[in-house]
Amino acid sequence: MVENGESVTGDLFGEPSEVRLGDGAHLLKGFALAEAARLLDGVRQVAEVAPFRIMHTPGGKPMSAAMTGCGSYSWVSDRAGYRYSATDPQTGQPWPAMPADLLALAQSAAAAAGYPGFTPDVCLINRYEAGSRMGLHQDKDERDLSAPIVSVSLGLPMTFLWGGHKRNDRPARLLLEHGDVVVWGGPDRLRYHGVAPLKAGSHPLTGGCRINLTFRRAV
Repeated sequence: MVENGESVTGDLFGEPSEVRLGDGAHLLKGFALAEAARLLDGVRQVAEVAPFRIMHTPGGKPMSAAMTGCGSYSWVSDRAGYRYSATDPQTGQPWPAMPADLLALAQSAAAAAGYPGFTPDVCLINRYEAGSRMGLHQDKDERDLSAPIVSVSLGLPMTFLWGGHKRNDRPARLLLEHGDVVVWGGPDRLRYHGVAPLKAGSHPLTGGCRINLTFRRAV
């Protein structure tokens, strides 16, 4: 189990491996590597219908990462607050259907972490560029907190901040690399988490950015 403040990196030879982060949380190193190109094709399909955009907090401040989503719902933020919506406020249309490759990966990762039968209805897609970050927060807007969160990293490496059950708990710093998947649920479902600012670089599949897929059961 990872203790707060510890740093974890990948396996020397790039083979898939598992790190237990808590009683209900697992880091699956390299789990999505074989599917990465297909996952990114799915992201491009989604972005053609629902383009990436910078959302704003209820207070009017721009968020750091560009966002889009797919599935029955996606997460939005504006002056009206944070919430899930069945329609894209930018187009007025339903969010794109979740591509089959994305859904299959989320379900297989959840099962590998001990959560069989996961049926996400949301895939939130974040695009991080150099300097983009996300502060410590809980994923608690979902009605079904019994379902896990599945988070897939593609592209540039980024430092994941894995906190505790209190905002002021010191977070562990985990290096998430291309193809890594983090799954958390059960007693760890409401852990605080975030990401440190992305360092500049280039990846052969994503260029100067990192793509994060976060699968949830919202309703």
